[in-house]
Amino acid sequence: MKKLDHRKLYRLPWSVTDNVISWLEPTKECNIYCDGCYSANAKGSHKSLAQVRSDLDVFERFRQTDAVSVAGGDPLVHPEIVEVVRMIASRGLKPVVNTNGHGLTPSLLRDMKAAGLAGFTFHVDSLQTRPGWKGATEVELNELRQEYADRVAEVGGISCAFNATIYEKTLPFAPDILDWAKRNADKVHVVVFIAFRAAIQEQFAYFAGEEQVEVKGLTYTRAAPQRTDIDAQEVVDVLRARFPEFEPAAYLNGTEAPDSFKWLMTLLVGDRERFYGSAGPKFVELSQVWNHLVKGRYLGYVPPSAHASGRSLLALSAIDPGIRRIAAAWGRAVARNPFKAARPLHLQSVMIIQPVDVLPDGRQSMCDSCPDMTVHEGQLVWSCRLEERLKYGELMRLRPVAGRRKTEDAPT
Repeated sequence: MKKLDHRKLYRLPWSVTDNVISWLEPTKECNIYCDGCYSANAKGSHKSLAQVRSDLDVFERFRQTDAVSVAGGDPLVHPEIVEVVRMIASRGLKPVVNTNGHGLTPSLLRDMKAAGLAGFTFHVDSLQTRPGWKGATEVELNELRQEYADRVAEVGGISCAFNATIYEKTLPFAPDILDWAKRNADKVHVVVFIAFRAAIQEQFAYFAGEEQVEVKGLTYTRAAPQRTDIDAQEVVDVLRARFPEFEPAAYLNGTEAPDSFKWLMTLLVGDRERFYGSAGPKFVELSQVWNHLVKGRYLGYVPPSAHASGRSLLALSAIDPGIRRIAAAWGRAVARNPFKAARPLHLQSVMIIQPVDVLPDGRQSMCDSCPDMTVHEGQLVWSCRLEERLKYGELMRLRPVAGRRKTEDAPT
C-alpha cells in the first residue's frame, strides 16, 4: 500500500486559539457504555445553564471557533439540552450534538432544530452496550445508522455525521461503514473513524507530579485487552483496499511526532453508486483560507446543501489535481451512461482520528491544535484527558517500566 507523506498533504491551519471546533460538555452522564470511552459516567452531573454559559465565555475569551461540539457523557440526557443548543446558536456559533442517539426522539429533534441545531454526530459501534443491539456486528449496525440518518434527513437542513471507534476486530469492517455512507450520500455528510486507545499499565508507570499513581480508577483502563497501536495509515490501507480512490488531503500532526497523522481528512466526491475520487490539498487550503479571510474563522460543519453541490467543485479542476481526476472519472462515466449527468454529485468528508501515542521514552504525542479542547476551571484542556484533571489535578506523565517491553501507544 502507498505510504502517506505529510509533506504532500495540507497541514490544517487550526491552532489552540483559532480553531474550527470547540468541545462543550454540559454533562458527564451517559445512558450506555462504550468500551474504551475516555469519560466516566457520572450520574447527576448536569451543568446548570449558568455553568454552560461560563464555559462558552471561556471559549470566546481564548478561542476563535466556527462550531461547538456538544458532548459528554451523552448531551441528550441533559434536561435543558434544547436551551444549551439555543445558547450556542445565539452567539453565532454552530451547535453540533455528539450523541449515541439512544435518547433522540422526534420531538426533541424538532425542538433542537428550532433552537438552531447545525448538526449531529452519532457514535455507533459494536462495542457499545446498546439496548436491543447486543452482539450486533458493524454491518448489522448499519440498520441503526440508517434509522438515525433517515430521521435527520426527514427534518432537513441538519448536517449528519457518524463516528465509530476502530478496534482490532472491527477494523476490517470500516469499508462496510463507508460503503453504507456512500449509498446514503444524500443523507450522510461526514464519517469519522477513531482508533482505539487504552492505558497499558504493564509497560508504563504513571505519575501525577512526582507521585506515582494507580490509574485503575480511570474509565479507559477498563477496556478489554486488545490492540492499542492502530494508526491512521492502517485505517487508510484498509479503506483503500475497497476504495482505491481514497486519497487523504489534509492533516493535523502530533505534538511529539510531527510526521504523524492525528486528524487525517479525506474529501470524497461521488454519487450513491460510486466515488469518482478525492479532492486534493489545494482545495482544502482554498476552503479554509477563504473562509477565514471572509468570515474570520476556519470552516467546520457546512449545511447539507453544500455537500450536495459536488458538481460545482469541478470548476476548480485547474488548481487541484484531485478534482481534475474526479472530473475525468465522472466524464468517462457520463460518456458510458448519459443519464448520470442528471444525478447530483455529493461531497463526503472522512476523518480518521489517531488519539494519543506514547513514545518509547514515555512522551505523549497529543493532537497538535486539537479541535476537541474543552473547559476545566477556566482553562482550555484536552477533552480526552479531562478525567486525569478531575482525578489528579493535572495530565499524568509516563515512564517506561524497567525490564518491560516498551510500547508506542497508551491511553486515550
